[in-house]
Amino acid sequence: MFLESATFAFLDLETTGGSTGHDRITEIGIRFWRDGEVVDEWQTLLNPETSIPPFIERLTGISNAMVATAPRFAEIADELREKLDGAVFVAHNARFDYGFVKTEFRRLGQAFSAKVLCTVKLSRRLYPEHRRHNMDALIQRHGLGQVQRHRAMGDVSAMLDFFRHTLGEHGSETVEQAVRTLLQRPSVPSHLPPDIMDGLPAVPGVYRFYGENDVLLYVGKSTSIAQRVASHFSGDHNSSRGVRMSESLRRVEWTETAGELGALLLELKQIKKLRPLYNRRSRPAKTLWSIELTTGPGGYLQASLTREVEPHRLGDYFGLFRSKRDAQRALTGIAAKNELCNRLLGLEPPEQTGPCFQRTLGRCRGACERVEDVTRYNLRVQIAFHSLRLKTWPWDGPIGVMELNPKTGRMDILVIYNWMHVATVHSEEEFAELSLRGQAVTFDMDSYKLVVKALSGKGVPGLKVLPLSPVGRPEVLMLDTSH
Repeated sequence: MFLESATFAFLDLETTGGSTGHDRITEIGIRFWRDGEVVDEWQTLLNPETSIPPFIERLTGISNAMVATAPRFAEIADELREKLDGAVFVAHNARFDYGFVKTEFRRLGQAFSAKVLCTVKLSRRLYPEHRRHNMDALIQRHGLGQVQRHRAMGDVSAMLDFFRHTLGEHGSETVEQAVRTLLQRPSVPSHLPPDIMDGLPAVPGVYRFYGENDVLLYVGKSTSIAQRVASHFSGDHNSSRGVRMSESLRRVEWTETAGELGALLLELKQIKKLRPLYNRRSRPAKTLWSIELTTGPGGYLQASLTREVEPHRLGDYFGLFRSKRDAQRALTGIAAKNELCNRLLGLEPPEQTGPCFQRTLGRCRGACERVEDVTRYNLRVQIAFHSLRLKTWPWDGPIGVMELNPKTGRMDILVIYNWMHVATVHSEEEFAELSLRGQAVTFDMDSYKLVVKALSGKGVPGLKVLPLSPVGRPEVLMLDTSH
């Protein structure tokens, strides 16, 4: 049986944070298990060559002083590779640990790969009736021994105890079948490396697919890059478009963000700037159309179409449309639904006299003939157009929208002005020193809709707004999401 012949390396890492891009390993602990017995163990602190954040030090108990004289990863890389050679790499939330090890080897210009078993996935497969599968939940649920949590060997002990518990409760045949299933790598496009999924982070961000000659095929976003890319690979044969993109795919890149709004804005910006082949929304509208209401003869409100939307007076416009036809279609629908006058809405020539066409059909209440009371008509117009009114920028100047990922510790402050994303910084100090003097802000319909939704509390909850201050630290205000 596989469980009797294979060596399983139960491994846990402590790190300076959750991002493989800029965080580093501070401790490695491994127990090697074969045929029911622990045959070896290995543990070391590592100098991460960067400072350990205070909240990580409080969580793990590993301080900067403790790792100051510890070896660097480069000094133990050969020994670690030799110990892991041929073993099954076992970790709880294995993508995290495996991703850090692969990244450390990559920094040295070396490739690393192994068969990977995630005990979170093993728990989900063997105990599907439970919702929570983190280590604390497993210890409590299965009555496992208490260990020193958030230290490498403590978590390794808990993980190995859980594995032994599953063998005792389910039997070796059931566990072996589950392990074999989990070790089967997901199907990936033929021109990508088989272990491509191992390096993808389960964090918010934007991913990019490239084809031959580095042609950009597709840009997408997700709150979990790894999960979203995997769904592309599992469903790439559901359409001819998916098959063509899969056959062309040669490389995957990604950019991590702290949260969903940052990912949405970055995806939008890259799609419009880079114009990937397979994105449907790949080009910005050259000209936007909107509806403007003004007072006409007799005091009746009348509508006209305009191609010049001034960002500083958005509240004077109603709706944003990519073409004149789209705007006219919206006006036609509003007129029919609310029995408004087609002529006053600009849908019939203004020089005509007598009743408008809608009036002859009994679908206009007579404003064109000045039969309907002007106050009543104008009120009905305002009600009919209310939902289309564009929102005026409510702040005196630019603001910062803070997103903080509690799992990775990453902070993004998205600098937004007139509903447009103009910059991203990563600390309140950097934000306080930011200057936008002379920077042009181009109005964009998609960005407007996205940011309005997010800042109204309907899109991305729990955001914080930092008013841009010329001096000192900005004051933190919670967004009002009650409306």
